[in-house]
Amino acid sequence: MKKSFLLSFLALGLIISANGQNTYDLTFTAVDSAANVQLDSIRVMNRTQGGDTMIYWPDTMLSFTFNEEDLLLYVGYATFSTVGLGEADHEISAFEVYQNYPNPMADRSKITMYIPRTGKVHIMISDLRGRVVLRADRQLDEGHHSFRFRPGGENLYILTASWNGMSRSIQMIASGQHSAGSTCRLDYAGSQAAEAEFKNALHAGDYVVRQSGITDSPEENTTYTFQFASNIPCPGMPTVEYEGQVYNTIQIFSQCWLKENLNVGTMIDGVDEMTDNGVIEKYCYNNEPDSCTKYGGLYQWNEMMQYATGSGAQGICPPGWHLPADEEWKVLEGAADSQYGIGDIAWDDVEYRGYDAGTKLKASSGWYGSGHGTDLFGFASMPGGRRFHDGTFGNTGFSGFWWTSSAFNDNYTWFRSFYYESPEANRNSSMNVGGFSVRCLRDH
Repeated sequence: MKKSFLLSFLALGLIISANGQNTYDLTFTAVDSAANVQLDSIRVMNRTQGGDTMIYWPDTMLSFTFNEEDLLLYVGYATFSTVGLGEADHEISAFEVYQNYPNPMADRSKITMYIPRTGKVHIMISDLRGRVVLRADRQLDEGHHSFRFRPGGENLYILTASWNGMSRSIQMIASGQHSAGSTCRLDYAGSQAAEAEFKNALHAGDYVVRQSGITDSPEENTTYTFQFASNIPCPGMPTVEYEGQVYNTIQIFSQCWLKENLNVGTMIDGVDEMTDNGVIEKYCYNNEPDSCTKYGGLYQWNEMMQYATGSGAQGICPPGWHLPADEEWKVLEGAADSQYGIGDIAWDDVEYRGYDAGTKLKASSGWYGSGHGTDLFGFASMPGGRRFHDGTFGNTGFSGFWWTSSAFNDNYTWFRSFYYESPEANRNSSMNVGGFSVRCLRDH
């Protein structure tokens, strides 16, 4: 099997307070199972305050200086593609961004790219210091597309275009005189139908594109290793025995999940409220114990959290595992989806988002009608329904609902759901007194 790798890293930084100074060195590596693979670029993105930083191979380390009480939240991603033996190298590069002309440029330059297949293209332009100065998203048809770029006040720009999990970058030099603080501009200049020599270009369905993500809040010098293994038991921990039950594990790139919904605790009637009494309590759909065996238990949020409030708490998960935060679900969705990758702003939206993350994360059986998934990654989500705040149950066979550990406000919390008729993934908030399923995520 012939392999071609294209990898990048995204990190989110959130600066909260100010006091003393610390510097941490963050080092990044990647493996495909046990084989090392080479990083192409590293991206640092502050989604809260804005601003990106990019570094490129052979640089694999970032040094951050920040105040003593700062909290840094990182989400990282990497992508690679695998192509069958005997397929031409030029097919891998069918998605192309050609060098701008003229380069160096005075007040404007033309950029042309070739799109092998209709899809969304994300364009990011950064300056020499890695700060993002312009973003653009366009849905483009197959063929050549041109853009006019007007520089701002910098002398060097790096344009990165991403399509269907692949990225291409060019460097653009500005030789004219531009006032400091002037803004860049990128205008669409038209398209040209695909030429005949591109008709046999490799399409997205002919090879595999994957993304791997890590979330963390580092408190010391840290080395992060992305894992590309997927749909296998978590290395070194194929099963977990907890509270008298055995759970399988599933590795989905850099995340290790329990393969089944959690089913721990003593069943109580659906009309009763869960209480902080030192005993883990659960609901079983329609008050039938067999439903817990099939779908796992349903839990109110506070009971799941064991009356803690911190995102990422262990809650009712086994030791060494935790309740996934909203951001960790976004990483899973971005890794699974065919069009919207990890870090895409689409995952910040409310309600149904993405393209086919739901289909790929749903089990291949057990859903109503023809609403089954492909279970491409082994996540095998089941339509276990929900317990409503009035003590009744509903939606089994049609929908599955899972809590995050990230509160929306004092009474509502972010959750995820999949629906039998939708290929997308749903992000919304719900009252904490409802009853949803629970999945656990292994600690780093």
